[in-house]
Amino acid sequence: MMRLLRSAFVIGRRDFGATVLSKTFIFFLLGPVFPLVLGGVFGSIGSKVATQTEQPVIAVVSSPADFSRMEASRDRVSDALPGPGVVRLVHFNPEPNLAGQEQRLLNSRHPPVRAVLTGGLAEPHLTGAVEDDANAVGQLKLILTDARTPQLTEAPLGVTKVKTSTGSLVKDRALTAQIGQMLLFFLTLLLSGMVMSQLVEEKSNKIIEVIAAAVPIESMFIGKLFAMLAASVVGIVVWISAGALLVQMVKTGGVATLPPPAVGWPVFLALGVLYFGMYYLLLGALFLMIGALASTVREVQTLSMPVTFAQVVIFGFAATAIGAPDSTKALIATIFPWSSPMTMLARAAEQPELWPHLAGLVWQALWVALTLRLGAQLFRKTVLKSGPRRPWWKLGRV
Repeated sequence: MMRLLRSAFVIGRRDFGATVLSKTFIFFLLGPVFPLVLGGVFGSIGSKVATQTEQPVIAVVSSPADFSRMEASRDRVSDALPGPGVVRLVHFNPEPNLAGQEQRLLNSRHPPVRAVLTGGLAEPHLTGAVEDDANAVGQLKLILTDARTPQLTEAPLGVTKVKTSTGSLVKDRALTAQIGQMLLFFLTLLLSGMVMSQLVEEKSNKIIEVIAAAVPIESMFIGKLFAMLAASVVGIVVWISAGALLVQMVKTGGVATLPPPAVGWPVFLALGVLYFGMYYLLLGALFLMIGALASTVREVQTLSMPVTFAQVVIFGFAATAIGAPDSTKALIATIFPWSSPMTMLARAAEQPELWPHLAGLVWQALWVALTLRLGAQLFRKTVLKSGPRRPWWKLGRV
């Protein structure tokens, strides 16, 4: 046992040094910058497009007096319902040929008119493609009702602001749980694939056979997996530190930080690292077994695709536990080993109790040990095979 652990440590130290001390590790650390920049650019473009498409344009053919009252009512509705979805009113003076004017406005592109409102406040009538847009019709009814009602003095309402309330805490912590769960899934799925590419490269160069002649196969399996885990943790620590420093530097500029989790930030980050380690070992062991079964990059992609799709489904299942950590679905997601880390991290954001995390880590550690044992056995049977390939269901036969 001690020889196996010492050999695994040697392999792990070799792979960790080759990964972290290489020049390409700098580009590995810069990797998340490019998706963030692209996400920000495309997010702003999508937000602008959504704002333009979600705000229906209504052409109002009426007298200036009626339109002035409608516009004032629309401003009051917009103040009560903040957001880009409130209808936009554009005024046009009535023409003798009202039907022709309506048709011309509906075909207008500048601005793109959704519907035309005629008849003023006395007999309003809406013409346009609004049969599936109940939101716009409801807003127009509210605007017209308010415009036709004599204006009363606004009722005074005293407001006392408090820092937190039960309702705000539940909503804010659910947001933290969702973002933490998404980051855990994204980082684990992204980083766990490194062991496959490294293993396939060493198999193609016959380096792995030289290493296997000096150390047990099980030590090679465990050492490679934990080396990649350690390199990934180094990268995550660098990313978290840089992100926290950036947020602190621009915090005074109005950047909103995440709501604090129920267990507090120090405990939440510590649990995040632990759950990342458990999730990485569970998923990385599967990918390492795929790398042992494959001989080329094409085979790796073919074999890893079902695992990747399955993890996306599992991520969606774990997300159902957000907002209901004590539900039956959350309990099932906690018991299932490949969704347990994501579910428990979300629970840490929403519930302050710490004892479930101790039980969850013990349960996940048992599955990690089982997965490592099965993975090492399959690794032994496949990684040094040469000659004609045998089907995977015949690997256990002599």
